[in-house]
Amino acid sequence: MQTPPSLQIRISWPAGHLTAALDDTPTTKALAKALPFVSTARTWGKEVYFDTGVSVSRETGAREVVEPGTVAFWTDGDALALPYGPTPISQGDECRLASPCNVLGRIDGDPGVLATVRDGDPVRVELLDA
Repeated sequence: MQTPPSLQIRISWPAGHLTAALDDTPTTKALAKALPFVSTARTWGKEVYFDTGVSVSRETGAREVVEPGTVAFWTDGDALALPYGPTPISQGDECRLASPCNVLGRIDGDPGVLATVRDGDPVRVELLDA
């Protein structure tokens, strides 16, 4: 039997929004305490990332290559990283993050919606009520 995700979040920007299911990890718990917050989107290839104001350590199991739609926490930049395709350092079609990131969960639905995020867009992250 699968355990339900511990947290549902909503990420909104001027051209759209998405929801994501986050697993129960130390990083997720730290992030949840900071919600809601507004940040500024940055884009890097087919990845959107933004500062969270949360600082955590790299967890065991942190990964550099992830599936599109992974919700990752970039510990080197205190940022959420949302890859939806190749980045400038990817090999082929992989989603390669700047450095190993804590994997928090997955975006619900098509991560390609992140293509509508523009560098500098305001981004709001909030908890979804269960």
